[in-house]
Amino acid sequence: MIEFAVVVSLIAAAIAVAAFVVAHRRSPGKPLPAGTRRVLVPFTGGELDSRVLDAAIRVSRAENATLVPAYLVIVPLSLAEDAPMQGDVHVALPLLEAVEHAALRAGIPVDARIEKGRTPTHALRRIWEAERFDRIIAPAPPDHGGGFTPKDLTWILTHAPVETLVLRPAPDATEQRFRPRGEAVPEAPGGPEARTGSS
Repeated sequence: MIEFAVVVSLIAAAIAVAAFVVAHRRSPGKPLPAGTRRVLVPFTGGELDSRVLDAAIRVSRAENATLVPAYLVIVPLSLAEDAPMQGDVHVALPLLEAVEHAALRAGIPVDARIEKGRTPTHALRRIWEAERFDRIIAPAPPDHGGGFTPKDLTWILTHAPVETLVLRPAPDATEQRFRPRGEAVPEAPGGPEARTGSS
């Protein structure tokens, strides 16, 4: 009886995860009100620098835009491209929730995404092919590694369909990040450095 209850609980959890992914996957052709602007904030690697999010919220507010945080899940070649990747989704969920709460507290509408791909740029290209955006704000890699690589950022700046802003902390700054469990490292003085590009 106990084993049956455990199985039922696992199935329910899997269904809940699948439902979230379906609800937060890109929706090609979704109609938008005339004049609606969208700011895409793609990220991966299990964290997001809070200053990148703060900048995205400020830009979204200034442009009266919807903030679109997109967590990119990387599917290794050893797995099928449509593999569920539940572990990565469980990492993405609290991150996206934290981003949504921060944006909603600032009065910014949010339209979160989870997208899978063989690489971060592959997942990002899939989003670009399905949806339109007015601006992209991407985080540069932190000093400790993870997230986008310099090669990824070069590709993003070269191929982005709209104006793109890449933000990174100052070299001597301690990063403050949204983490899967809501933990954060206190922010040190200093501001982000930015690079912009557009195709």
